[in-house]
Amino acid sequence: MAITLPANPLRRRTEAAPSRWVALAVLMLPVLLVSIDNTVLSFALPQISVALEPSGTQLLWIIDVYPLVLAALLVPMGSLADRIGRRRLLLTGATGFAVLSAVAAYAPSAEALIVARIGLGVFGAMLMPATLSLLRNIFVDREERRLAIAIWAAGFAAGAALGPIVGGFLLEHFWWGSVFLLAVPVLLVLLLAAPACVPESADPHPGPVDVPSILLSVAAMAPVVLAIKSFAKDGATWVAFAALLVGVVAGVAFVRRQLHRPRPMLDVRLFAIPAFSGSVLINLLSILGYTGFLFFASQDLQLVMGLSPMTAGTALLPGLLVMVVAGLAVVPIVRTIRPAYVVAGALGLSALGYTIIAVAGDSAALWPIVLAFVFVSAGIGGAETVSNELVVSTAPARQAGAASAISETAYEVGAVLGTALLGGVLTALYSSRLVVPAGVSYADAGASRETLGGATEVAATLPAEQSDALLASAHAAFGSGVVVVAALAAVAMVVAAVMALVTLRRARV
Repeated sequence: MAITLPANPLRRRTEAAPSRWVALAVLMLPVLLVSIDNTVLSFALPQISVALEPSGTQLLWIIDVYPLVLAALLVPMGSLADRIGRRRLLLTGATGFAVLSAVAAYAPSAEALIVARIGLGVFGAMLMPATLSLLRNIFVDREERRLAIAIWAAGFAAGAALGPIVGGFLLEHFWWGSVFLLAVPVLLVLLLAAPACVPESADPHPGPVDVPSILLSVAAMAPVVLAIKSFAKDGATWVAFAALLVGVVAGVAFVRRQLHRPRPMLDVRLFAIPAFSGSVLINLLSILGYTGFLFFASQDLQLVMGLSPMTAGTALLPGLLVMVVAGLAVVPIVRTIRPAYVVAGALGLSALGYTIIAVAGDSAALWPIVLAFVFVSAGIGGAETVSNELVVSTAPARQAGAASAISETAYEVGAVLGTALLGGVLTALYSSRLVVPAGVSYADAGASRETLGGATEVAATLPAEQSDALLASAHAAFGSGVVVVAALAAVAMVVAAVMALVTLRRARV
């Protein structure tokens, strides 16, 4: 009689491991794409300013409308991924994103580019929650999942490191639209590899489609972000207050509806868990400062210091590489040191980086930006790895899509706030402190006050004496605004560090 030995669990785990890591490699493609796209766009702003001649408001909208749409749709898309399948939604998003990337590359005007960015936001909302929620279900072992999420988070930094180099090369040899075409080959590889390498997963017992909840979530997120942008740009206007009121009312209605449904689209009770809510807010604040840094650093390096796009990207490369290292190095550290202390310490490094910029002032020197970005990136790399792992591990596996969407929503809202608040403050300070030389036409004076890129373009058409005076005033006005923005970012990091000590004190990873 044959004796059947029990299967060896360790052997099954070892045999299955390669497929998990292959799936992780495939899921890195959209992560790399999003981070490359964000970095490249920041470095393309000067060329977009010259080619499309956007107003200051339009320039902010070109950056902001994409994360604005993402922030409004991430939670509904995350819930939809749980229902119809995370891989299916990922592939749908990749197809649409590739098509609209090509459309954005050939946008003939600022308005057309804004519309294309809206479409990219819709399909981008399908990409990111799917990647993190798929990892939550592919890596069931928490030790492996922590490493996978560290690699996932490091993928953002790797893409950001690759973006300025590849993007800088493209911007020096081709037109600004070439940076959008980067998405097409990356997504083609994803569309070919994902069906074979990434297993499908979904909520095995999804509730009914809740259309009112979807509409309420969109009505809550979009007006609130729009109100923040309006307050930053135009002050306390009735439009800003009206948008904020609509968002708050819709948000309250959304929460009440979720609390009274047996199968809510989003289990808002997760926010009662300190580690979950704290991690979400930490993600938001850290990305707020990071996005604000890239907004002013890309312009400072190119328009004030006169560096080429590729040289400017290379100047930030040390910090971006440090972000990758920090994200991976924090994995063994957090096993012995509590997450609260690790995250708070990491955010303290970021605060130090912003303080360096605030103290250096408008010196127009390269070294403060390079050194500051190293500290900022090290802090974000460590903090984001831990906070993202806490978000996905706190939620039930069946709600991985919705929980991941919340984490991504915090990321995108932070990106919006970084450009809307910090970018808005910088733009307002620059406009108010710029002194236009006598003899400059009314139209040129208006263009100069809109953006630093506009002033640089106008200066190129003026006589030498007027040109030098305008550029000197523009650089001084921009530099004084950078000091204020860097100080605000440092304060945000201190607040986030205190929040980590309070909300994560009992968390374990």
